[in-house]
Amino acid sequence: MIHCFTIKSRNLVLDVASGSLHQVDDGTFGALKLINEKAYLYSKPFSVADFFADPANNGLVSDSIKGDILALAEAGQLFSPDNPHAAHSHMETRQPVVKAMCLHMAHECNLRCGYCFAGDGTYSGEGLSDRGLMPAEVGKKALDFLIENSGARRNLEVDFFGGEPMLNFDAVKEVVAHGRKREAETGKKFRFTLTTNGALLNEEANKYINENMDNVVLSLDGRKEVNDNMRRLNKGGGSYDTILPKIKALAESRGQKNYYVRGTYTCHNLDFAADVLHMASCGFKQLSVEPVVAPQDADYALTEEHLPQLFAEYEKLADSLLERERAGEGVHFFHFEMDLDGGPCLAKRVTGCGAGAEYLAVTPSGQLYPCHQFVMDQSFRLGDLDSGIINKTLVSDFSACHVFAKSECLNCWAKYYCSGGCMATAHHMNGHILKPDKVSCELQKKRIECALYMAAARV
Repeated sequence: MIHCFTIKSRNLVLDVASGSLHQVDDGTFGALKLINEKAYLYSKPFSVADFFADPANNGLVSDSIKGDILALAEAGQLFSPDNPHAAHSHMETRQPVVKAMCLHMAHECNLRCGYCFAGDGTYSGEGLSDRGLMPAEVGKKALDFLIENSGARRNLEVDFFGGEPMLNFDAVKEVVAHGRKREAETGKKFRFTLTTNGALLNEEANKYINENMDNVVLSLDGRKEVNDNMRRLNKGGGSYDTILPKIKALAESRGQKNYYVRGTYTCHNLDFAADVLHMASCGFKQLSVEPVVAPQDADYALTEEHLPQLFAEYEKLADSLLERERAGEGVHFFHFEMDLDGGPCLAKRVTGCGAGAEYLAVTPSGQLYPCHQFVMDQSFRLGDLDSGIINKTLVSDFSACHVFAKSECLNCWAKYYCSGGCMATAHHMNGHILKPDKVSCELQKKRIECALYMAAARV
């Protein structure tokens, strides 16, 4: 399978199975598109040699182009065989171990974000009672649980999350200290991340964070008017003026490394490239701006009607970031960062984040869920820290949720780059973790195209 696309004047062809990327002239591009369109008529795996051997195709492609295509096919760089079974056979016998945890240190928040999936950060709702702050002892027990269920894996990931985890910062410190103690006892190594809106940052907190957190995720949506439209303080008013100087100070104190400023765009800022560039102009070097996931009746939701404008915006952003690179002012935009040197790493990319099997979320009372976006949905409760994982069937369902288990993904050119999309988004939008959300898929594919385009432009 190949994928042919054009951005600006660049004709690009991706060989899906090998990960080879080619920039070609108009004649070769037209020939490859034609062959790709006819490939479904031939046996699988498709052979370009068989295509040219078919008398029905005589004269469709010039001899010089034909020779180039055959040479690349022989080298395994065009129409290379795709072997789904080999790519995911390890999934059939693997025994997943828990390698990462998201600790919900606070089901409380000092912001009231309009798109918050967690009930203003409180995870509140009818019949829900797991509010408040996580006791340090629960956090320590969570690290012990992670160690005990991590098998031979040495490196373990822990994200301090909320709500706003800095509302419970003393407990965070106690949990980290416990982790360091257990590292010495077990030979395991914790990598800690703090996800914060930044409102409570100060010089003392920054010092602790820089000494103990391997990564920090900081929240900002971009331009002041955009940010303050959705990210408002719980006491009223926008958060931009409060947060911007604080997160700038932290980013600078970290040498502009090992952090991300993460934003969310909605239908209210379809020109989100301006928000990315605004944050870059503020001096941030590590950026991530994600599309909102929301019910279609939400007034900020993204719909299929928005896709053409969003596609154009991603292309605009790609060119703008390339211009900054050439001017010596480059930034890292998470969705455009792609390592093409070794081709797709199938074992990693077919499985995704590992939610529900390798990655778990822990609530303040110690309940276990597949990830932070499933927390407080009782149908996805896996168990708790005292009893362990009780719902083994649910773990099996998540463990088996990979690209080749999703019918929509089987013939998709992007399957080795997106891991089949977010399972939580699939559930929230389509009612099942195996049914990817169309809008999310289309946006992901455009981001991958732009990443490939940028890689070609750098050559």
